[in-house]
Amino acid sequence: MNCNDRQFIGLDPATQMALSRRTFIKGSAGGIGLAALGSLMGPSAFAANPGRGFPNFKPKAKRIIYLFQSGAPSQMDLFDPKPQLVSMRGKDLPESIRKGQRLTTMTSGQKNFPVAPSIFKFKQHGQSGNWFSELIPHIASKSDEWCVVRGMHTEAINHDPAITFMQTGSQLAGRPSIGSWSAYGLGSENADLPAYVVMTSFGSGRPADQPLYDRLWGAGFLPSKLQGVKLRNKGERVLYLKDPEGIPREVRREQLDEIAALNNQRHGVLGDPEIQTRISQYEMAFRMQTSVPDLLDLSKEPQHVLDLYGPDVKRPGSYASNCLLARRLCERDVRFVQLFHRGWDQHVALSRQLPNQCHDIDQPTAALLKDLKARGLLKDTLVAFVTEFGRMPTFQAGTQGRDHNPSGFTAVLAGAGVKAPFSYGTTYEFGWKAEENPVSVHDLHATILHLMGLDHKRLTYYHNGLERRLTDVHGEVVRGILRS
Repeated sequence: MNCNDRQFIGLDPATQMALSRRTFIKGSAGGIGLAALGSLMGPSAFAANPGRGFPNFKPKAKRIIYLFQSGAPSQMDLFDPKPQLVSMRGKDLPESIRKGQRLTTMTSGQKNFPVAPSIFKFKQHGQSGNWFSELIPHIASKSDEWCVVRGMHTEAINHDPAITFMQTGSQLAGRPSIGSWSAYGLGSENADLPAYVVMTSFGSGRPADQPLYDRLWGAGFLPSKLQGVKLRNKGERVLYLKDPEGIPREVRREQLDEIAALNNQRHGVLGDPEIQTRISQYEMAFRMQTSVPDLLDLSKEPQHVLDLYGPDVKRPGSYASNCLLARRLCERDVRFVQLFHRGWDQHVALSRQLPNQCHDIDQPTAALLKDLKARGLLKDTLVAFVTEFGRMPTFQAGTQGRDHNPSGFTAVLAGAGVKAPFSYGTTYEFGWKAEENPVSVHDLHATILHLMGLDHKRLTYYHNGLERRLTDVHGEVVRGILRS
């Protein structure tokens, strides 16, 4: 019997050995009882990364709220002012600046790149003196809670690979998302809710923005129970959660017990880890039938809290509503909460679209920080306001909008373990490229995992003959932004 047989390719060595033993035993003429089989396998045959304890060290963050602004907001109009460009308005960006820089097909044919400084006013705020645009006054009012990282850069220049890269550490679809990796390393602290919950919303900046796909919060090659569970914006908030019409809860309980017994019997024969996933997901769905309605019931929220998040908070699926739900999920110890907000792809009419888009997210984002802090949750919750790439300091020909810029953009962080108020990194004078203290996507991922007590180099999963990890073979913890 060879563990390299086709049926075992891609499995880790322990599982290969376990399954090959099971195959041998199942095919034996006399057969061997399941008790003997259990003694052959041992209790850790299907354990994830057996012998590697997580967390690796004491975490600063117990939970993450990942506010992903899909479509790439312009850092030059929100977080990274370049007043020196005003005197160059309309002039061609020097060739020495753009030499060697990647361009999309939308601007690669341009002969001229007219400099376009922001038309929006910037002002310093708080003790830190961090600069924020007039478009986000509420976020600016929380200046002393933010760690502003201005030297971000990424490998991808188009939306889908860049969004995929920011979620999974790879431009290619199919890898586990950062939320799935955190759930894999740390598990869940709430038996009645998933470790990883996802919500989406759509802003008023651009009506037809980039699509989002379920694979962005998928588990990839990790066990499927680690994928994000999406709270939908309308209708049935979690699909397939309701019992069939006419089936009482006690009858459903009996059905699940009988199904679990059959699945356990089958698992005893095959040892397929996905069978155990199926059992656990049935049980989770049963418990979520009561936990999710309680989560979504905002009737007990005081009026002053609802007012804090703004008038859109009672509209299911709005960014404001999702921010409030993110706080409620944190109260229930959900490990990773991810909000995707679309509408930031301002290739045209930036002067009109960007203010509308900022209006959607400004008050709710600031309210989330204030609400978490008031409840004592911000000290062990990391809030990350991130996107896939930045925008150019020039206008796209004939559009009054900005094209993609992977070489320099901004992320803002708050809460557990990060210095605040603080500013880290810069872009060059023209705002095109990260200069001082550049931070890659892999660096950001390594830092987020570090704050959760996870060493990104040790958080691995054996797949297709390799020990895979979120950061691939890259990434360093950005210690310059961490509190001692």
